[in-house]
Formats: sequence, C-alpha cells, structure tokens
Amino acid sequence: MGESVEDVSAAIRSCRLCAERFAATRTAHVPAPVVRLSARAPVMIASQAPGARAHASGLPFDDPSGDRLRAWLGVDRATFYDRSNFTIVPMAFCFPGYDAAGGDLPPPPVCAATWRRRALATMPGVRLMILVGGHAQRWHLGTRSVADAVGRWREAGPGVVPLPHPSWRNTAWLKRHPWFEAELVPVLRGRVAAALAEARRGAAA
Repeated sequence: MGESVEDVSAAIRSCRLCAERFAATRTAHVPAPVVRLSARAPVMIASQAPGARAHASGLPFDDPSGDRLRAWLGVDRATFYDRSNFTIVPMAFCFPGYDAAGGDLPPPPVCAATWRRRALATMPGVRLMILVGGHAQRWHLGTRSVADAVGRWREAGPGVVPLPHPSWRNTAWLKRHPWFEAELVPVLRGRVAAALAEARRGAAA
C-alpha cells in the first residue's frame, strides 16, 4: 500500500532541505512549506512556488495573481480552496526568495526531485491538470517555453491545460496574445466545470 496524502503532506511540512539556500537569499528566510494536497480533488493546479505573501499566510495564490487565476478558472475563493475540488502541487513548496536585484528566484530543483512524484502518487483521481508557468510545463510536457506550451495548448489533450503565470508581470504578454482570453479561457472554464461536476456526481453515487 502506498503513502497517504496525509503522510506525504506531513513529511513535506517538516522538510528543511533548503535551509542554507534560503538563508543565503536576499530575504534570508527559513523554510515554511505551503502544502494544500488532496487525494479527493479532481483538478490539480501544478504551479511554480509560493510567493512572499503565501509564505507569510500559508495560503497559496492568496494575492492578485490568485484572483486572476480564479477568474480564468471561473471559480470563487471558496470553491478554489475546497480540497474536494482543487489540489495545489507546486514545483517547490517553499518561497524561494529574491535575488540581489529583488527578482523572484526559481523553484529549487531539489524540491521537485524529492517530493513531486511522491505527492502525485497520492492523487490517482485527478481528472484535469492545470499547468501554471514554465517550470511545471517543462516537467509535465517537456516544452521549452511558456509561449511554446500555451501556444500549443490544444495539443496537450483534454486532461491538461497549460497557462501563463497569472502574475501582473504577464499583463503585457496577455495583451499581445488576445487569443488566450478569447479562445483558451472559455475552454478552460468548461473543462474545470465538467471535472468538478463529474466528481460531485461520483461522490453522490
């Protein structure tokens, strides 16, 4: 019998593999894994890493980028944070910190190498994977860039949707690619609604 989602979640919360790495960043912070895994959720958000705000609150996507992501998905906060609906599996569970110039550091590869397959193994019921950002897309799809993955979203199949990161930094990208909100977002909302409805029917049966 494999590990339970509770066992893996507890192990991730106690992880301190990156303590020295984080201490050397501009923020000089300590590891604080943000974990919202669920074995029941039909939709998985494969994201990048918690930001500074999530590091402080312990809640992923608790910021304007989360508001934009929820708008793309067509769900409200209550639905998004209900573990019977969504499981959130970032490429790194801790805030990576800022570099000397104040930019976001990338997710440390050691996190995905240590935890990702163990976490995913506890979620056999996932029907839809939302791949947010280039790090998640490279891991799951082997794509070279966000433009490559999102531009070819139809080729990913009905169970996978690649998205740009919903950060305000990508507002210019969204303006240059109006097809994203005109074509991809309606399909995304439809797939999310269908996955949630199917899961509810299964739970009621």
